[in-house]
Amino acid sequence: MDWGRMSRAERDASYNNSAAVADSAAHNEKRNTASAALRAAYPGTLDLRYGPREANCWDLFPADDPAAPCLVFIHGGYWQRNTRHGFAIVGEGVRAHGWSVALPGYSLAPAVTLTDIVAEIRAALDWLAANGAAYGVAGPVILSGWSAGGHLAAMALDHPLVSAGLAISSVFELGPLRDTYLNQALRLTDEEVATLSPLRLPPVPKPLAIAYGTAELWPLVEDSRALNRLRAAAHMPGVLLPVAGADHFTVVDELRRSDGLLTRAALDLAR
Repeated sequence: MDWGRMSRAERDASYNNSAAVADSAAHNEKRNTASAALRAAYPGTLDLRYGPREANCWDLFPADDPAAPCLVFIHGGYWQRNTRHGFAIVGEGVRAHGWSVALPGYSLAPAVTLTDIVAEIRAALDWLAANGAAYGVAGPVILSGWSAGGHLAAMALDHPLVSAGLAISSVFELGPLRDTYLNQALRLTDEEVATLSPLRLPPVPKPLAIAYGTAELWPLVEDSRALNRLRAAAHMPGVLLPVAGADHFTVVDELRRSDGLLTRAALDLAR
């Protein structure tokens, strides 16, 4: 598609996942309900503060074995919607294999900038490195995220706590977002586009699996393929995982099933 010849409405539609998936609201409600039930079973390891802002908290779901791998999952919502509360259930696929799962919260635009959000995720990982063992989370960390969370996972892949990453259905080039409705809240600067776009940065020499649904909107598909090409050209480890038939909301179901494609990818990254 020729971005330069597209109308503003066409550009907006290219990134509007909720409008592109007719049952997105029902899918979100189902996930939120199941996540609330899971959170109720872990009252002692929820809302653990790592920073000064309201959303700067962890939800931890420790495994029986503190040394088991931990899937850290960062929620999506274009850096301006959702909270960690609605995504607890996403990690049940790896939990079935004896893993811990941990979900960091972060502040949202427009109250904070994307620079602030990236810094918060790094601060959250600092906290987990220092305090996770006290809550039964001491194993190797696979850093994952969906949608905006996948971008944040890619940005924090170099954190010392992180062994490998799994980025799902994400945006890795921020420049086009300034031509869409998303920038009303993000207010991206030239510096942020240059320094917070993974496609403009040197590849991190750690394994990174990159996944997308084959029924996703085209910019997310192309960004996923482009980041994989960039990393492959630099001989960095990681696989590209097209999830057949999945859209932006059903793709994470592959992380909820014990035998799901993304669950298996996480298991492979921990080996």
